[in-house]
Amino acid sequence: MRGSMSGLDIRVIATELEKWKGAYVKKCYQPHYEQIVLRLNPKEGKQFDLIIIRGKRVYTSQRDRPMPMQPGQFAMLLRKNLRNSRLTGVEQLGFDRVLRLSFDTKEGKRTLMIEMFRDGNVMLLDENGIIIQPLTHTTYSHRTIKRGHEYVPPPEAVDPHELTENDVASMLENSDRDLVRTLAGKANLGGGLSEAVVREAGFDNDHPCSVDDADVVHRSLNAILSRLKSEAAGHIILKSLPDVDLISPGLERDELLAELGEEVTPILLATHSGKHKVTMSSLCEAVDAWKGAHDAIALARREAEKANISAPGRGVSTPVERLERRFSQQQNALEGFSAKVEKQQALGHAIQDNWVHVESLLTQVNQAVDDLGWEGVKKSIKQIEWIESVDPANKTIMALLPNEAGEPGLRVVLFVEESVHQNAQRQFEAASKQKNKTVGAVEALEQTKLELKRAKKKEEKMNASGQLQTSKRSKRLWFENHRWSIMPGGHLLVGGRDAKGNDSIVKKHLIDSDRYLHADIHGAPSCSLRSNVGFVPDPHPAPHLPDGIPTFRLSDKVESQLDEKITEDSARLALAWSRAWNSGGGHGTVYWVKPAQVSKTAETGESLGRGAFVIRGQRTWFKDIDLKLGLGLIAINGVPLILASTPEYVSEICTRWMLISPGRIKREEIANRIYRATGIATDDILPVIPGNCEIIEDKRLLSQ
Repeated sequence: MRGSMSGLDIRVIATELEKWKGAYVKKCYQPHYEQIVLRLNPKEGKQFDLIIIRGKRVYTSQRDRPMPMQPGQFAMLLRKNLRNSRLTGVEQLGFDRVLRLSFDTKEGKRTLMIEMFRDGNVMLLDENGIIIQPLTHTTYSHRTIKRGHEYVPPPEAVDPHELTENDVASMLENSDRDLVRTLAGKANLGGGLSEAVVREAGFDNDHPCSVDDADVVHRSLNAILSRLKSEAAGHIILKSLPDVDLISPGLERDELLAELGEEVTPILLATHSGKHKVTMSSLCEAVDAWKGAHDAIALARREAEKANISAPGRGVSTPVERLERRFSQQQNALEGFSAKVEKQQALGHAIQDNWVHVESLLTQVNQAVDDLGWEGVKKSIKQIEWIESVDPANKTIMALLPNEAGEPGLRVVLFVEESVHQNAQRQFEAASKQKNKTVGAVEALEQTKLELKRAKKKEEKMNASGQLQTSKRSKRLWFENHRWSIMPGGHLLVGGRDAKGNDSIVKKHLIDSDRYLHADIHGAPSCSLRSNVGFVPDPHPAPHLPDGIPTFRLSDKVESQLDEKITEDSARLALAWSRAWNSGGGHGTVYWVKPAQVSKTAETGESLGRGAFVIRGQRTWFKDIDLKLGLGLIAINGVPLILASTPEYVSEICTRWMLISPGRIKREEIANRIYRATGIATDDILPVIPGNCEIIEDKRLLSQ
């Protein structure tokens, strides 16, 4: 595999994916238009991602990769049809670059066809083989890839596993090319494999075809295919071999392999002799090591493409950028209007200047219509060099006017039932209408110019005050529906806002490795300190964010381990989210237990209300907790937000932050002041402020 996978590579990938039959589809994503990700949950082992790069590669990976907040249409369709389905089959069609994945769903059988040739495509089929939706609609000479059409696979190619010696002899006998090119084309081997077959047969690359060589070529081919069944692994061929460990995963390894890697192959061939290589246990692992780091940041690439102002109307743009694009478009349109006015006026004058010529054409055409009809005129019009075409429906002709040399020049539409003067007048009237449009365009351009001036002034004022360029969001991050915070190590802490939220936290966001926290006060929220789910630094921050703002992305794999210090810090948030904040006290008590100790089953004769739980077993207590919080400016998945966490952690990671404690200032007033200083909507600020406050210290959060 160099640019894209060959039939040989796909044969090995299909074999490797076979062992995951029975795995369930957890979710489907589309972080980039070129990429589909199926998150699979096997019966045994950790969940992993099946990565499909359109037209290039398919492999498995356990890399942490950011996903879009809102899935695309194709991803939503895959979720609707494949979520909780079971992978039942993996098959390569013949020796083609086509992979078929079969799934059992509640609605019946579903099939995902992955085509790896040309630009590639991904199609979802129903149980009857009808295309539910393709990633890209396209039409070929012998088949149509569109929704509602029956899926027709590409024409079946030669499978080298089924070639006999006589088949090889026939290929060689009827070929006028050298041996490598003949095998590459007629035996469906591709350039790399055909060259390896020829080399292992003992011939040079430019060896001519000969029927006498059929036996040795056939044996060489079978030997390679036999090795493929028994020796398939993953080999990364390198340009040079650095003096570092290239087996253990890591950022340094990914960068080196991306720079030095030439190709990935499931078996070492004669063409790889003398080259540096890194060998891994499977082809999927090798592809992931070589290209996985690049594919994992597909969302960042997509966001960067959207934010590119050279692509009008796309992505996150500031008001100034939008108005600048509008101003440029209006200027271009105005220039186009002026050009049309000049052109139509020139045509009107040209008709008048060539009065005799135009009148002669109109007279001849009218006479021909009376004699032959419009159909007869259409047939005989080719003989007249001054008329290009006729339009019977509109009763017009496309005529040519003579230039200074008397040869055909300007093209003009003439209405045959009107006089020369009327045809010229049509052009002048069209020019007049175009002038009226120009007046409106000039007014619109001046209005845009005024708005742009105001927007630039406002942007300068915002930059001076420290406000961020924010945009409206169609959907919030899922944890924003609850109380949330980031703990040291990147762990996510979530708590319920009400009884319904408490139930959701325990049922959906509390697993065996997490920790359950609750303040020792009636009505306090149920809180879950997640062991794996959390946040990691974003290596590719959104381009619209200014420097100095810590950027994170949501991750399912946090490397830090939970300990007592992190749990104690979380207890401070759990207490702040309870009634203790507004009760007038400055301290409180919180306990934590394991998820297995939290139960919805009450004691005999008792009942539990909504959002209430029974805690059984020993509790770990944190007493005399201080009620103080830090508020800091951060960005998560490219979205600027206000983080509420411990003062120590906020002051450590944020350049703009403040310290608050219970007080008399209404939280709405605090939220408005933060909004004026940062530009973040008050609806996003209010939920993170636990109640009325007192500002103990401000480090540039309320002022620049």
